[in-house]
Amino acid sequence: MTRILVTGANGQIGSELTKALRLRYGHNNVLASDIFAPTHVEEPFGIVDILDKERMAQVVENEGVTQIYHLAAILSAKGEADPLRTWDINMQGLFNVLEVARTFKLDKVFFPSSIAVFGKNTPKVGTPQHTVAEPETVYGMSKSAGENWCQYYCERYGLDIRSVRYPGIIGHGQKPGGGTTDYAVDIYHHAVQGKDYECFLKADTALPMLYMDDAIKGTIDLMEAPKEKIKVRTSYNLAAMSFTPAEVHAAIQKHYPDFKITYKPDFRQAIADSWTDSIDDSQARQDWGWAPEFDLERMTGEMVGVLRGR
Repeated sequence: MTRILVTGANGQIGSELTKALRLRYGHNNVLASDIFAPTHVEEPFGIVDILDKERMAQVVENEGVTQIYHLAAILSAKGEADPLRTWDINMQGLFNVLEVARTFKLDKVFFPSSIAVFGKNTPKVGTPQHTVAEPETVYGMSKSAGENWCQYYCERYGLDIRSVRYPGIIGHGQKPGGGTTDYAVDIYHHAVQGKDYECFLKADTALPMLYMDDAIKGTIDLMEAPKEKIKVRTSYNLAAMSFTPAEVHAAIQKHYPDFKITYKPDFRQAIADSWTDSIDDSQARQDWGWAPEFDLERMTGEMVGVLRGR
């Protein structure tokens, strides 16, 4: 029987992924965990600090865990406020997951990487699967190093660990959690509430984006794909659309014509400028059938509809 532990389950992706996994594998077969009591996640839930390997090992053993989805991390913008703590949490947390998975011979591990692994020397348009990765944030550095450690554990110990490089994730389940692409979530909340929005990026800053439903589906599809189809053991490029703040503004104005946005770039602009404009995810499409369903127009309609109803 599949028994799953999700770390960082209170987060934007973790909370939605936990729900989807419970629908698929049975509610009680998916144990959510985080360092704080549950906010958006139902029981079963356990307090697990990813820096406490002994506690993690105890949970894995006692609960009969067979897979770990490791979502816990400090994101890009928050990470720059405390670089050393970010490195410690992101890297030591991953090492603990890898060691526990190796020790207990778990079936699979999921590690989320990010477009933050790319930098100013990476091709910005149609960024290929295999390319220059010179990240310019501690978050990106930790993800880049993490990709290589994942490949190492796969090749040396035979651990079946799988990964995708998430672009900006947009969903209606939670408020933004400290990422550079979070404007694309926050802007919808402002529009539905009848508030103008001040954007921390320039109007023409293009970034790859992915709607939450596609992100969750893609993650589960990757993890359920036959092992022989997984050709990349660092991390797969994943994408669906790229847009600028001005373009998402225009899409929202089809629903809220009076919605206004102003621009006041801050330190996050430099982070966004170091990232890619668009992603080539053809290898994920070829290897395990990745196929997103949402573009900007469809996503905007769904975001507005759900938030308006709420």
